[in-house]
Amino acid sequence: MPPVLRRLWRFLTMHIDGILLSAVLLLMFTGLLVLLSASNGSYMRVSGQLMNMLVALGVMWVFANIPPHYLMRLALPLFVLGCSLLIGVALFGEIANGARRWLHIGVTRIQPSELMKIAVPLMLAWYFNRNEASLKLRNYVLAALMLAFPVALIARQPDLGTALLITASGCYVIFLAGLSWRVIATLAVVGLGSLPFLWSALHDYQRQRILTLLDPTGDPLGTGYHTIQSTIAVGSGGLLGKGWMNGTQTHLDFIPERTTDFVFAVYAEEFGLLGNAVLLMLFLFLIARAMIITANAPTLFARLLAGAITLTFFTYAFVNMGMVAGILPVVGVPLPLISYGGTSLVSICLGFGILMSINTHKKLVQT
Repeated sequence: MPPVLRRLWRFLTMHIDGILLSAVLLLMFTGLLVLLSASNGSYMRVSGQLMNMLVALGVMWVFANIPPHYLMRLALPLFVLGCSLLIGVALFGEIANGARRWLHIGVTRIQPSELMKIAVPLMLAWYFNRNEASLKLRNYVLAALMLAFPVALIARQPDLGTALLITASGCYVIFLAGLSWRVIATLAVVGLGSLPFLWSALHDYQRQRILTLLDPTGDPLGTGYHTIQSTIAVGSGGLLGKGWMNGTQTHLDFIPERTTDFVFAVYAEEFGLLGNAVLLMLFLFLIARAMIITANAPTLFARLLAGAITLTFFTYAFVNMGMVAGILPVVGVPLPLISYGGTSLVSICLGFGILMSINTHKKLVQT
């Protein structure tokens, strides 16, 4: 290899974790294969997703090259910006499909809730790192209030799926910061006791989703349709599946949202139980690598942030697969790195870029 190309290669791969990147690329490639079938061979849709992947990988490379202490400086301004944008959505946001989730900023429109998927764990990790020497119960209470404010704004849009995911990412940081098991048990009891009040606070469509989970056959052509068709597709795949591009539920248009939220149903039908096992192993391999990076992180800030990113990724995958399999309510969560879409793909790869930064800059931090 010529010296110029060698130097370029070193520059491009200097802060990239090869193991993590390999797992990401394998899942992305799997996503392209499934998308080609789910879109009935639409190369335009596949090429669009390929462009999304290239952008997401570029974002991952950028954040992999930003040292963690610079990310720590961004925590507070990013959180304040995100909350300000959410307030802007509540006051001036555009309404689409009965929800006010988008904010027009002149040249384009944005969905600020996506920014909070990174801003919230970043802010909480910064806060606990700042108070590491004297953590008391009041610190955890204040962290919970910082989490509750953006979550309440997002739930009000309404966007229950994103609100739950951001709640999970924030709770992971609070838990990893050392919250007492006694407090966790108390909160669990209080949470169970407040379920009747939470039920009354839900929107009608949100309550219907939970009721549909318990009995999807109660409205087989309405709210139960998604769950019924996806479980039929998963079950009909059998041991080895029907073969790539041969899924009948897929190509006879029975599976709804088959390129996005229900893409796992397409995969399960065509690749069967064995294919599901391979996909699960890929996800577990990626999560295991991310947990190793978390365990070896040199500072409390890095450990909390890396742990939250890893566990949030796990939550994405678990909720989507559970939703498709009919064991969780339909909340509109894509299957990470597999589902079609640019916004969620970029936010996930941004998180992996931060993990790579934490892993490759740790020696610099320690010295």
